[in-house]
Amino acid sequence: MNRKSTLFSLCIGAILVMLFSSEALAIPALARRYKISCNTCHAPFPKLKPYGEEVAGNGFIIPEEEKERDYVTAGDDLLWLNRDFPISARFDAYGVYDDTEGGNSTDLQTPWGVKLLSGGALYKNIGYYFYFYMSERGEVAGIEDAYIHFDNVLNTPLDVMLGQFQTSDPLMKRELRLTFEDYQIYKTRIGLSSTNLAYDRGVMLVYGIEQTGTDIVGLLVNGNGIPDGGFDQDKYKNYGFRLSQAVNEILTVGGFYYRGKDDLGPQIDEITYYGPDFNLAFGKLEVTGQYLLRKDDIKWSHTPQSSVRTIETTGIVLEAIFAPQFDRSRWYLTALYNQVDSDYSWVNYETATLSYTYLMARNLRFIGEFTRDLEHENNRLVVGFTSGF
Repeated sequence: MNRKSTLFSLCIGAILVMLFSSEALAIPALARRYKISCNTCHAPFPKLKPYGEEVAGNGFIIPEEEKERDYVTAGDDLLWLNRDFPISARFDAYGVYDDTEGGNSTDLQTPWGVKLLSGGALYKNIGYYFYFYMSERGEVAGIEDAYIHFDNVLNTPLDVMLGQFQTSDPLMKRELRLTFEDYQIYKTRIGLSSTNLAYDRGVMLVYGIEQTGTDIVGLLVNGNGIPDGGFDQDKYKNYGFRLSQAVNEILTVGGFYYRGKDDLGPQIDEITYYGPDFNLAFGKLEVTGQYLLRKDDIKWSHTPQSSVRTIETTGIVLEAIFAPQFDRSRWYLTALYNQVDSDYSWVNYETATLSYTYLMARNLRFIGEFTRDLEHENNRLVVGFTSGF
């Protein structure tokens, strides 16, 4: 057995020992707060069920379970403090084998990530959520999601979220995926541009029409992600819209549009995204698909009459999740296809992934995953676990 094979065997063995010798972990903050199972909102965690989406949409509270005795009011109608500060943790660890030429073939990414989370009521109909990555891929990443959530503003179906979030959240939530493999088009940047559909700072408006099954989302963000220092790096703001419509009980279709500018010094990049998406849930199978076209029109800022260089990038995300016993399943299969095809060849990407999830406990899941890089004809094997407590 060669050195690489030996190291990889040790990697797999170490993770399996950790997995099968672990006891069930404590339940996270929301489950502790309401004394409910993680399965009430997740199937499996971190993927949200429809009821979990509703709880998140209520600002991470269950209105019918709210009691004044659970809060510190001190006789003040304007005070609604949590009696116990809700806090949870997430710990992800993986062993990775990757045969990419010139790269590390084996890696113990243990931990891959450790983060602290908190979410709950700030006041009546006002919630908050944030998490701090103490370690992500070996570095302190700091705050990622962090926002205040105003629910049912003026007694209407309007929700307002102010803070830092992912602009792809109205489409497919990257933080809630079951795979190690990511949704690549949302992370993709073109050239020197700092704009993509991952984390950004701004405001999100969500309006739901229950009678017709229609959801409308509006975004206004800085457009430069999480900068190293300061806030917005230029004078421009980016905006986006998403419209989704329930066709029937199993099918929802939507469309997304996003527009903005990025100041690249001597150049201005005018960026447009648009494309359809769908979600189809029938029986034990759920299929979600996204197609996006990104168009970058780059021109010299000091010469308005100069020619414009246009770069077009298309992205496809197609995901299928099989749950043999619906939300009571102990194991799940996920198939994921990613494609990014661009005139800017450095970002071209195409992978096919098959991932297996097994619940050791409601808040501890084992992951075995194989990804084929179709662009470069390489393979990646991942074995590990995700836990929340």
